[in-house]
Amino acid sequence: MKKTGELMKPFYKILFVILTAALLITSCTGGKATVVPTPTPTLGLPEPAINIQSVPDVEQATKAYLELWKAEDYAGMYGMLSQLTKDAVTMEDFEKSHRNTAVKLTMQGMDYAVLSKMVNPTSAQVSYRIRYTTALMGEIARDTLMNLTLENGAWHVQWEAGMMLPELTGGNYLELVIEVPARGNIYSSDASNNYPLVSFEDAVTVMITPGKIDPENEGKMVSLLAEVFDRSEASIYAEYKNTADYQYSVIGDITLATANKYYDRLSRYDAISLSDFRSRFYHDGGIAPHVTGFVLTVPAEELEKYQRLGYTGEEKIGASGLEAWGEQYLAGKHGADLYVKDPQGQVLTKIASVPAQPAQAIYTTIDSAYQYRLQQSFGDNIGAMVVMERDTGKVIAMVSNPGFDPNVFIAPSYTAYSIAEITQDPRNPMYNRASQGVYPPGSVFKIITMAAALETGVFHPDSSYYCDSYWRELDGWVGKDWTVDRGDGPSGQLTLQQGLMRSCNPWFWHIAFSLWNEGYRTSIPDLAIDFGLGKNTGIEIPDFAGSINPAPTSVSEYVQMAIGQSTMQVSPLQVAALVAAVGNGGTLYEPTLIERIGLMGQEPIYSFVPKVANKLNVQPETLKAIQEAMVMVVKNTRGTAQFNFKNYPYNIAGKTGTAENPAGKSHAWFAGYTFQNDPEHPDIAVAIILENAGEGSEMAAPLFRRAVSLYFSDGKNAGGTMPWETKPYIPATPKED
Repeated sequence: MKKTGELMKPFYKILFVILTAALLITSCTGGKATVVPTPTPTLGLPEPAINIQSVPDVEQATKAYLELWKAEDYAGMYGMLSQLTKDAVTMEDFEKSHRNTAVKLTMQGMDYAVLSKMVNPTSAQVSYRIRYTTALMGEIARDTLMNLTLENGAWHVQWEAGMMLPELTGGNYLELVIEVPARGNIYSSDASNNYPLVSFEDAVTVMITPGKIDPENEGKMVSLLAEVFDRSEASIYAEYKNTADYQYSVIGDITLATANKYYDRLSRYDAISLSDFRSRFYHDGGIAPHVTGFVLTVPAEELEKYQRLGYTGEEKIGASGLEAWGEQYLAGKHGADLYVKDPQGQVLTKIASVPAQPAQAIYTTIDSAYQYRLQQSFGDNIGAMVVMERDTGKVIAMVSNPGFDPNVFIAPSYTAYSIAEITQDPRNPMYNRASQGVYPPGSVFKIITMAAALETGVFHPDSSYYCDSYWRELDGWVGKDWTVDRGDGPSGQLTLQQGLMRSCNPWFWHIAFSLWNEGYRTSIPDLAIDFGLGKNTGIEIPDFAGSINPAPTSVSEYVQMAIGQSTMQVSPLQVAALVAAVGNGGTLYEPTLIERIGLMGQEPIYSFVPKVANKLNVQPETLKAIQEAMVMVVKNTRGTAQFNFKNYPYNIAGKTGTAENPAGKSHAWFAGYTFQNDPEHPDIAVAIILENAGEGSEMAAPLFRRAVSLYFSDGKNAGGTMPWETKPYIPATPKED
């Protein structure tokens, strides 16, 4: 153990060093002592500067991508893909993959729900549920995954096909096998014993090659064809007279049953050839073709749309008329089996299976025999006719002339030239003048002007006015009555009812002029709209809404409106509904072409019930006065149409009309209704227009006579001969120049 002195020696050495250092510092400062400040102790290390960047919301990015998918914005989706994905998949292939999947699924829409997410600093995985709404297979739902990677501060999708359906991972693909039911038929009304207007048939096209005609037997051949097709001999001859000897001309199409019936007689003529086919068939060369419409192959630009509705793309689809309106019924419900196949084409699984359902048939309100005879009654006149039940709105005939044969668009023997003859005809035979026609109503509109005169109280049925040849009440303009061009004298003093009977223009100009000055400046258009003009009728096929100025800006416009001129435009269908409402006491019915829809022998899925479009805002006394005046038109010796209905056996009321046409000869109108009260034949309303035909009393009224006569006689009485016929249904042969 060391002694204490020895332990203290190091201490003294340290003390000596410190004191020596102190003396040296003092001597360097001139002998003055320097106070050294006591340093402030440091409590800790300084905080380091850290730059923190937050990771973008991966769920928000996922939903943005899925929303783009929902909107089928494939370019937007592709823009959110990772660079690695873009290097592997082109935009074109990416979009094609999604479109193909949508087609195979018959996708109508998709929705999604995000289920969970897992996020790493530069990658993420999101689980989501996708729900497809499909046309054939209901809802298809799957849970699947989306992988994302962080690039340039944003999440990008690492796409692969399994994101659409998990089953598509690894190069698998979908195959859809579709079962197509037979297209449904379109029938005529019960009154015609449901004669088929359109059906799927074994049919035969009848053709003539002029170079093979034996001149000695040509007359007999033409007579036979006229019998087969129930047409005039002149119309048969006209079909081939301009055809080259070595070419053939199509006369028309008949059912196989009809061809077999006449086969022995047809085969006697070398010039006649027959070509059979099985297809959609429009009977009798098209009964009410503007009503039935026709079918066409799916247009290329709409192929994907129809494939996603469950079509193969090879079917015929409704292109116009009831064929188009009733597509959902006539096409039936396609059956489908949806398979997943591996890259080698082997079936891995079946995702869904749905059986086909048969098509529904459409039973129309059209009386086929009646319609056919009325079509034959127009000759070469361009125009239209609508016949509807007065008290229900059921359309039993709708004629637009010239018509067309819908078989031209589907029967194999027709050529592009045959189609061009229809589609490029300047008379526009495919245009439905009955429902879509655009015409000034002319004097038929005086019915409404008379209603306005009575409803305002400014005039009464027995109000009197002198109907002169000219009208001069409006400063700066002189109106001319129709009697002037006929060489007749003034109609003279007339009551209001007689004014309608005589269709006196000055009377109705006077009404409008007086109403304007009395402050009733919208009374006429108000009632026109109330009567259904200026709006669509509600019928199943396309129709013209019409044009009625609800607020005329001048008395001169009001005056012209009063006689159905000015800028006013209506369709024959609207006029038929209008006069039906007058005849039935004030109910405007919605016109219809559909009796029922369903499978034969089963409860229909739809049956006709009359639909009231409007109850006229007109007093019963007003309607009675108009009804009486319309009877005077056809019964009174001074009525404008009386000469066409002398000793006529049926109770009718009507109104003639001659609408001025700036482009040529006036349009001829006649509109009326029956009040026969026959329990076997519901009363009807009829509207007729003949374009550029002249006087309605001379040209359109005879067609009204035929329509009524055929209807009440069940086709036995043709109602006389039309001005353009040699005998009923046989047009006079035009004179050669």
